[in-house]
Amino acid sequence: MTTAITGSGLRRTTGSLFVLGALAFGAAATVLSATFDWPDILREPAGVVLPAFVDGGTSLVWTWFATAWTYALLLVPILLLPAVLGRRGDPVLRAATYVGATSVVLALIGFLRWVFVVPPLADSYVTGGATEKAAAAAAWTAQHQFGGALLGEHLGQLLAIGWSITLSVIILRSRVLPRWLGVAGLVVSVLYLTNQGDILATAVPGFPVWDLGGLIGSTTWGLWVAVLGVLVLVRAPHSAGAPIDESSSTDETVIPSPRSPAAATGVRS
Repeated sequence: MTTAITGSGLRRTTGSLFVLGALAFGAAATVLSATFDWPDILREPAGVVLPAFVDGGTSLVWTWFATAWTYALLLVPILLLPAVLGRRGDPVLRAATYVGATSVVLALIGFLRWVFVVPPLADSYVTGGATEKAAAAAAWTAQHQFGGALLGEHLGQLLAIGWSITLSVIILRSRVLPRWLGVAGLVVSVLYLTNQGDILATAVPGFPVWDLGGLIGSTTWGLWVAVLGVLVLVRAPHSAGAPIDESSSTDETVIPSPRSPAAATGVRS
């Protein structure tokens, strides 16, 4: 009974954090888009971005802070999901979990640079002379390409897509969750992958870009994560089709007597 209660609490925690993280990040990103023209402004030069950042004031910095840490909430349910699905012994899901967790950390770095790195650069650009402006613009471009385009967007998104594709394939093969969720996960992952064209174009001029790739891909991927959380919440532990975690089994097989509670309930100890 204690194990069942613990498993139920873990399932509720995991599902709730998936839903909360996806919806909270969506809300913070919507505010950021309305107040700072994100993400379109990411492709603008320093002369556009840095003055606009200064004009946003302290509230804009806090908006970036909220955007970063609401996305970071996804780190916890990603790490808990294998246990909830009863697949802690699955090496493929274990590797995908590390990949997904790393993607969140990389994205967090990309977001938090707007809190800790960009403000002094923006102040130097706006208040400084010609030399200071040139230096701030160069520093802005360097950190933007490294912390933003490379770490946060390119690697962060690719690893997130790798996690969702792997999880979707596992769902399709094991039926641990509804198969339509696995199909949807593959579709939204491919859509999200199209945003890489916009990122690569910052380093390779002329690289093909689908302008709606980022909007459609990130939105549908976030909705898929929220739906994943809802299904985890409503899914009964050890439901039909859910494989049993072999890591918790032992070499000794115990056959309960007909009078034992285990024989009456079918619960494995």
